[in-house]
Amino acid sequence: MEAKDDMIRGGQFIVTETKAEDVFTPEDFSDEQKMMRDSVKEFVDREIWPKKEEFEKKNYDLTEEIMRKAGELGFLGVAVPEEYDGLGMDFVSTMLVCDYISGATGSIATAFGAHTGIGTLPITLYGTEEQKKKYIPKLATGEWFGAYCLTEPDAGSDANSGKTKAVLTEDGKHYKISGQKMWISNAGFCDLFIVFARIEDDKNITGFIVEKDLDNGISLGEEEKKLGIHSSSTRQVFFSDTKVPVENILGERNGGFKIAMNALNVGRIKLAAACLDAQRRVIDSAVKYANDRVQFNTPIAKFGAIRSKLAEMATAVYTDEAASYRAAKNIEDRIHLRKESGNSPQEAELKGVEEFAIECSILKVAVSEDAQDCTDEGIQIYGGMGFSADTPMESAWRDARISRIYEGTNEINRMLSVGMLMKKAMKGHIDYMGPAQAVADELTGIPSFDTPDYSELFSEEKAMLQKLKKVFLMVSGSAAQKFGAELEDHQQLLLASSDILIEIYMAESALLRAEKNAKKEGEEAQKVQIAMAKLRLYQAVEKISQKAKEGIISFAEGDEQKMMLMGLKRFTKYDNYPNVVELRNIIADKVTEDNTYNF
Repeated sequence: MEAKDDMIRGGQFIVTETKAEDVFTPEDFSDEQKMMRDSVKEFVDREIWPKKEEFEKKNYDLTEEIMRKAGELGFLGVAVPEEYDGLGMDFVSTMLVCDYISGATGSIATAFGAHTGIGTLPITLYGTEEQKKKYIPKLATGEWFGAYCLTEPDAGSDANSGKTKAVLTEDGKHYKISGQKMWISNAGFCDLFIVFARIEDDKNITGFIVEKDLDNGISLGEEEKKLGIHSSSTRQVFFSDTKVPVENILGERNGGFKIAMNALNVGRIKLAAACLDAQRRVIDSAVKYANDRVQFNTPIAKFGAIRSKLAEMATAVYTDEAASYRAAKNIEDRIHLRKESGNSPQEAELKGVEEFAIECSILKVAVSEDAQDCTDEGIQIYGGMGFSADTPMESAWRDARISRIYEGTNEINRMLSVGMLMKKAMKGHIDYMGPAQAVADELTGIPSFDTPDYSELFSEEKAMLQKLKKVFLMVSGSAAQKFGAELEDHQQLLLASSDILIEIYMAESALLRAEKNAKKEGEEAQKVQIAMAKLRLYQAVEKISQKAKEGIISFAEGDEQKMMLMGLKRFTKYDNYPNVVELRNIIADKVTEDNTYNF
C-alpha cells in the first residue's frame, strides 16, 4: 500500500470497511525481509534453543554473551539509523527481528526488548545530535547495553508519580539524582540507564541519560527471584546524589512523561511481536509430542480433544501474525508519509507510532493473552510431562506470564484503547459519533427482511464484521452519551467495551489475511487459512455477545435495555452458522500432517 493522504488512520477500522488488498500480511514479506528472518531463526536455533535448560539456571552471563553475539550480527541495530552504525531498516523489518529472536526463551526476549526498545529508542528519538553520536553506536553494536529506569515502589502504572529527584548543583553543571527504581531489566550488565526523575516541583518527570558508574552513587539490589525469565537480569537500582551532566537531559525538562508514554507505544507492538515465535515453537513441540505419544494404540494427535486444542492454538497465532504485521505496515506507511511531508525521521517515527497507539494497545493485550493460553494448552497436551521442568512447556508457560504485565498491564491497555478512541473522536480524527448515531437510529427503525447474497468468499463473514462494529458503536456510544467525561470512572464497562474492540480488530485481521491470500492463490489452496479466519470470527462473535450483554445490563434500564439487547441479538446472529468442529478438523489435519505450524 503506497503512502497517500487518505490512508487509514489509527482506530479508524471500527468505522470503516478495510479492503483485503490494502493490508500487509506475512505472505507479503520481501526477499530481503525473508533473508533477515531466516538469519535470525538460524541464530536462535544455533545459539539459544539448544541452551534452553541453561537459561532456567539464572545464567545471566549467558544472556549477556548471546546479546553480544546478536550485536555483532547487527540484530541490535535494526531500528537504528545507518549514520549511528545501525541497519536503518523499516518498521516491519524491526518487528520481524523482534518476532523471531524472542521465541526460544523469555530471558532473551526481555533482554532484547529492554535494550533495543526502551533502552535505546528514547535516545534515538529524543536525543540531541551529540547524545546520539556518543551513545547510539555503542548500543547498536552491543558494545554497550541499555536499561530503562521508570518504575518505582509507589509508581507503576501511574508513572508520573515517581519520587526520584534531580537537583541542580551550585555550579549549574550537573544534576544530582537520588531515588529508587525497581524491576529494571538488564540492570546487572548494562552500561547506561535511561532514568526518569523530577526536577524541583515540576509537574512532570524529566528523562536523563545516566552512565552506569558504581562509584557515582549508583548501587544495585540483588537479582530478583522471579516466576519466569530466570536469566533476565532484574534488579533494583538506587541513586544517591548521582552526578549527571546537564547536557545529559533527554529531550526537554518536564518532557519525561511524554518520552515514557511514546516509548511504551512502540514497546507494546514490539511485545506483541515478541510473543509470536514463542507460540509457534510451543505449537511445534506440542504437535510433535501429540504425533509421537501413543495411548490406546493411537497417537493422541488423532483424538478430537487434542485436535481441538491444536486447531485453536494455530488459529490464535495465525490471527496474531495477521494483526501484528497489519498494524506494523500501517505505522510504516504513516512514517513514510510524514517524512515526505517534511518531518524529521525521529518526528516521523514518533508520530507514526502514536497515530496507531490504539492498535498497539489492542495487540499488546490480545497477543500476550494468546501466548499465555498457547503455553497452557501446550502443557495440557503433554499431560503430566508438561508439568515437568524437563520439557519445554513448563518454562514457556512461566515466561509467558510476564507479557500481560510488561508495557502497562493488560487492564491499563484495555482502558487506554477505548479512551484513546474517544479522544480521537473528540478531536475530529475519527468520525465516531456519526456512525454511532446511525446505529442508534437503526435500533428504532424497521429491520430489513431482504435475503442477503452470500455467494462470494467471506461475504457473510464481512457482513457479520460490520454488525459487530455496530455492537461496539451501540454499547460505547450509549455509554459515552450517558456518562460523558465520567466514563473513565466506569472501569468494568470500559473493559467490556475494550474486549469488543479487540475482538473486532483481531478477527478482521485474520479475515483480511485469508481473503487476500485466497484471491492470490485460490480458495482451495488456502482452505486452511479460510477455516482459521472463519473459526476466529465465530470465537469473536461469541465473546462479543457475552461482553456486550454484560455492558448493556450494567448501565441501561427499562425500554432502552430491551431495545439494545434486541439489537445485540440481531447484530450477533449468523444466517448460516459455521460448522465449528469441521473447521477445527481442517486446521488440525494440516498441523498434524505437517508436524509443525507452517503458515
